[in-house]
Amino acid sequence: MNYIELTINFKEVDPWRDILVSHLAEKGFESFVETKSGLQSYIPQNDFSEALLSDLGDFEAIENSNVKLIEDENWNAEWEKNFDPVFVEDKLAIIAPFHQGEFSQEMKITIQPQMSFGTGHHQTTWLASKRMFELSLEGKRVLDMGTGTGILAILAEKLGAANVYAPDIDEWSYRNAIENVALNGCTKIRVEQGDHTLLFGKEFDVIIANINKNILISHFETYSNALVNGGTLLISGFFKTDQTDLVDQASQFGFIFERIDTKEDWALIQLKLEK
Repeated sequence: MNYIELTINFKEVDPWRDILVSHLAEKGFESFVETKSGLQSYIPQNDFSEALLSDLGDFEAIENSNVKLIEDENWNAEWEKNFDPVFVEDKLAIIAPFHQGEFSQEMKITIQPQMSFGTGHHQTTWLASKRMFELSLEGKRVLDMGTGTGILAILAEKLGAANVYAPDIDEWSYRNAIENVALNGCTKIRVEQGDHTLLFGKEFDVIIANINKNILISHFETYSNALVNGGTLLISGFFKTDQTDLVDQASQFGFIFERIDTKEDWALIQLKLEK
């Protein structure tokens, strides 16, 4: 599959880079790489049109932007140029196969850095990873909705989950997640391609959904039906200013707010289901 790369350079990076990530994610851009002066965003060629960029002129902080085609076989080279190790405090090192050296973190996950969201570089993946270490996942049935690279599913198994279900609607993410599950020697993760309708008839103790605000709101009813009473829902992929909207919507399906964690302008919310 060919992708379109959108490169944006800012006059002032903060907070505009994070704002544009959220904005472009809602338009279908799937993967993001932070650069020194801005952002590189990626979307399948078949999903791209110039109309998606029609409102970029509304963002005065953008100095310039350009679009180019990246052919399928060039993805690894593009990512290797930009992929640095990610450290979640002293708990987790997220590395690529080409990273060398010793790491002091208590756990290591290796990710083949292809074009899937969730390498740990984004604040929301970092937040979800950190929070998972603070949960009791031993023996739990876990859902990693919109798994991307599969990193949170892999972490769930390493933290003792009995089994992990990891669907993603994107074919590239589906294939990359399967590769990364094997790369980390995981045996309790089931990766599938598809949307939230795959959850019908399934039951989980913990659901992790690092997606975006609009999709989360549309999925709350499905999550409520798939989660055991008293189960935990972790949601991320949105700004901390979205907290009220998300908690209010989730409450309509039996979810009770427990806590919010933030990193820069991004947030993770933990909810408990009380049916």
